[in-house]
Amino acid sequence: MPPISNQRSNQWVTNPKPNPNAQLRLFCFSYAGGGTTLFHSWKDALPATVELRPIRLPGRESRLSEKPFTRFADLIEPLTQGILPLLDRPFAFYGHSMGSLVAFEVARRLRRLGLSGERGPRHLLVSGCRAPHLPDPEPAVGHLSDAEFISNLRRLNGTPQAVFDNPEILELLLPCIRADFQAVESYSFQEDAPLAIAITAFAGSEDGKADEPLMEPWSQHTTGNFALHMLPGDHFFIHSQQAQFLHKLSAALEG
Repeated sequence: MPPISNQRSNQWVTNPKPNPNAQLRLFCFSYAGGGTTLFHSWKDALPATVELRPIRLPGRESRLSEKPFTRFADLIEPLTQGILPLLDRPFAFYGHSMGSLVAFEVARRLRRLGLSGERGPRHLLVSGCRAPHLPDPEPAVGHLSDAEFISNLRRLNGTPQAVFDNPEILELLLPCIRADFQAVESYSFQEDAPLAIAITAFAGSEDGKADEPLMEPWSQHTTGNFALHMLPGDHFFIHSQQAQFLHKLSAALEG
């Protein structure tokens, strides 16, 4: 079993509001193309007992010069090794869309390393992502031309209009966003025993990519408690309904 040190920071994990007395670390995994900054506005809305720890993947923010992963399976092991030094106190995982799959697979990888029960995640919280064993009903887009790929991004309604209005910024961000889509599209679910931790799922009522019938089957991946919360909004309800979402997220963490 790999040792766990008391190291407090590394290239994978950020710490926007240090909380040395926290009883729980919440590692947050972004949607495709996202970074850590989208979680910064959360830090004052979460319970005082929780320390927010957003995950930073290669190809964005301070890791912009690094090549982003284009294959999902290649990401999980280095990411798992990256967070190991920070698992010296109780922790939970949250992910949205692509981040949900990443959080799920990291939790399963930790279990294979012997980090389960009291040494594993206490809670898995997912949103905007169909259950991992369900096939993706939508065609792949990671291989499309820039024009077609950008058109698809506009349809998803998750990229700020200011990005589309600035060709230089769009050119800078596009390789990372495309790589993330390619990584998700390469995901292949492998059967394994359900996790023995609680899973709480959140879904937008108008999200055609991850509606209630696609989110409810997350219940098959835990032997613990499962809850599904529906909120108004589309795939990015975590932004449009942020206050309501964070209230429910905080309640789940405290529960």
